[in-house]
Amino acid sequence: MAEQHRLRISTRARSSHDITGDIAALVANSAVDAGIAHIFVRHTSCGLAITENADADVRRDLETLLRRWAPDGDPAYRHDMEGDDDMAAHARSLLTGIELSVPFAHGRLLLGTWQGIYLFEHRAQSHQREIVITLLG
Repeated sequence: MAEQHRLRISTRARSSHDITGDIAALVANSAVDAGIAHIFVRHTSCGLAITENADADVRRDLETLLRRWAPDGDPAYRHDMEGDDDMAAHARSLLTGIELSVPFAHGRLLLGTWQGIYLFEHRAQSHQREIVITLLG
């Protein structure tokens, strides 16, 4: 059995968005009792991650690391069609990834106590993002 849903998120520039509650609500209302929630973002300049959900400083520190690992406007970049953050955002999406799989059972995500699911916006401007969630059981 499978179900598929789409979630649209309006992001803020260079930010993380907690989407755990949105995914949990889909699982809670699903006819699928147990399985895997496959979460996929349909873009190349944002990403998904499971990380600490108790202290927002973790996500701020992750953004600091992403800026170090993939800085805006590096003169070595050739791809800059949409500005200084263009290639850096693509590189950051490779670092965070664009898909996740999370087990669920009896209407609940089986995340650890301190885990949350986040959409990371890697662009310097706000965007509309679409996430496809497939519940497989």
